[in-house]
Amino acid sequence: MSKSSPYLLLFLAFASIASAQKAPDVSKLDPAMGVNKKASDNLEWHDVTKWGVEGRILPEQTRLRWFDRLPASAEKSVTPAVWSLSRDSSGMMVRFKTDATAISVHYKLSKDRLAQPHMPATGVSGVDLYARDTDGKWKWVMVTKPATQEVKAEIIKDLAPGEREYAAYLPLYNGVEFMSIGVAKGSKFEELAPREKPVVFYGTSITHGACASRPGMVHTGILGRKLDMPVVNLGFSGNGRMDKAVGDYLVQVDAAAYVIDCLPNMGPADVAAKCVPLVKQLRAAKPETPIVLVEDRRNTNDWILPARNKHHTDNHAALKAAYETLLKDGVKNLSYIPGDSLYGTDTEGATDASHASDLGFMRQAEIFEPVLRKALGK
Repeated sequence: MSKSSPYLLLFLAFASIASAQKAPDVSKLDPAMGVNKKASDNLEWHDVTKWGVEGRILPEQTRLRWFDRLPASAEKSVTPAVWSLSRDSSGMMVRFKTDATAISVHYKLSKDRLAQPHMPATGVSGVDLYARDTDGKWKWVMVTKPATQEVKAEIIKDLAPGEREYAAYLPLYNGVEFMSIGVAKGSKFEELAPREKPVVFYGTSITHGACASRPGMVHTGILGRKLDMPVVNLGFSGNGRMDKAVGDYLVQVDAAAYVIDCLPNMGPADVAAKCVPLVKQLRAAKPETPIVLVEDRRNTNDWILPARNKHHTDNHAALKAAYETLLKDGVKNLSYIPGDSLYGTDTEGATDASHASDLGFMRQAEIFEPVLRKALGK
């Protein structure tokens, strides 16, 4: 046998040292947010389906998957695209109280596409954690950073001592197969049931959440925190079209208000044909519930695209005409939000001209808030 090279012997010696100093075993968690196995073994897991999430309408009706936004019956009534999109968990939020100084989450995503070209994995597939401060205001805490389809991660640790209320927003453009919240054994943990009478939003990809960096940054979620009310997000990317089949589910919800924000997926002729029937469908079932109509936001580059600018202008005119028709027909508790400034006027409110950035979502929420407060009598 030939003698080993001195360089090989040196390599083996270093390898032996490295092996001896290897970090303690870690659980196979989200690579971006893993915690060591000792901490993981000390967790007590709480299945959120045991007490429920907000944003999941008609919970008494059968679902194909617990976290679907629409009941199973919708598969045969809404369009295939709306049905598929309804299986994303956009707008869902679970509340709980705990005195734990670290909070973990375990969930499995239904799709392996964790991100989109114009939207990060934190928004598409993340779980976004908020908490109430000592004044009762909601403030952001941390978001998961999914790198795998099954995420088992410590969201945050080293929290200030004290019991507080938390809200965890579910992924915007992915579905959820299961989800549990983990806290250290012996920690207090109180399950908070979903609140009743939500504000129900029916809209497009923007309502759905494109392109928020985190699930809590969609204007629907921002408004839920500002108003301190539950919300339902029925945004369907590319498919918010004032459909009667969706209206059939809207009227089944005991809503505090309805917000109809479908114009980005419609043209003037569609608006003229479908807006009045949808509002009258809602009003026939809910004589007193406030209804808010929202104009199309303008693409942030429409100032340099004449055809696009005209499309928005014509869309706005069609919705305004429908609104005036409804008022003449005696429809009460009807409000209207103009669209020209929904993203601001500096062209900086979108990621791709069409879909809101976090800045655009904040600006929308600021415009929606006073209208909703007045409609709700808050």
